[in-house]
Amino acid sequence: MAILITGGAGFIGSNFVLDWFEKTNEEIINIDALTYSGNIKNLESLKNNSNLFFLQGSINDKTFLKKAFEDFKPRAVINFAAESHVDRSISSPENFIQTNIIGIFNLLEISREYWESLVLDSKNNFRFYHISTDEVYGELKPDDPSFKEDNPYIPNSPYSASKASSDHLVRAWNKTYGLPTLISNCSNNFGPFQYPEKLIPLCIINALQNKEIPIYGDGKQVRDWLYVKDHCSAVRKILDKGLPGETYNVGGNNEKTNLEVVSCICDVLNKIRPRENNKSYKELIVHIEDRPGHDKRYSINSSKIFENINWAPKESFESGIYKTVNWYLENPEWLKELMSEEFKKWMEFQYK
Repeated sequence: MAILITGGAGFIGSNFVLDWFEKTNEEIINIDALTYSGNIKNLESLKNNSNLFFLQGSINDKTFLKKAFEDFKPRAVINFAAESHVDRSISSPENFIQTNIIGIFNLLEISREYWESLVLDSKNNFRFYHISTDEVYGELKPDDPSFKEDNPYIPNSPYSASKASSDHLVRAWNKTYGLPTLISNCSNNFGPFQYPEKLIPLCIINALQNKEIPIYGDGKQVRDWLYVKDHCSAVRKILDKGLPGETYNVGGNNEKTNLEVVSCICDVLNKIRPRENNKSYKELIVHIEDRPGHDKRYSINSSKIFENINWAPKESFESGIYKTVNWYLENPEWLKELMSEEFKKWMEFQYK
């Protein structure tokens, strides 16, 4: 038995692989194109694990995908592969269309062909699981109730529009062809191995280098924050107990403004890694021009997954952020390798 994972060298995917092998020895076939945010070194601790197989390739390559299915015959597919950074989707939307829409179409078609060839028992047990985002639901006002699974899709960025498109494709392949699909829409993840363009690792890195910590606009944009290991446990539960054709929202019950998030990180750093001048890291915070189409609030209602599958997050934001900051402090070499000239140019361009 084996599961096939796409995007398993990225942030959430690699955390899932590591978490999977803490709980089971079932084989994983890990497919990743190793684009800028994919890092096979995230899985260095598993280099001698004979149950982990890595295949470098893209979900845009149907021939490559078909061979992977034929060679390994997985019982399930979990799709983590995605272009996921809203800022990059604004400046380079084509990459998001190719990966998040065309790539998912390819993966669905190859999965359907493979599924239709299975004997009855294997066919009934097969699952196609697509990892998505709460951003497909659009923007909430301050007093609006949290997103539920039946909220309409109102995406506002090229990223969220591409993810909404992929969700619709997955649903259609279930309703039209009978492919046993699962979808989960999660809130903002944070934790180890997150590429440093995202808010939390960017804040940690800049603070440690005594650089300005940029915050878009007034910093009052609200997000629900989910510690990545809690997300991994939800994915395992949904794969095991989720009903085909269903969608599950996965949240951390941690609504924070961006300014609150950055302030919390600064407080942690002030305690465990004080600056040489003993000044607060909060003095490094600067407000910059807001990005186009910036949604003001996301909030996830996770009651369905709690009531139907008995899952709830274990980490509070405070406990999760403490673990996250410590991880980045303890892994300076991992960070150093990512600080390429290309990354520096991107940061200069994005936060000029």
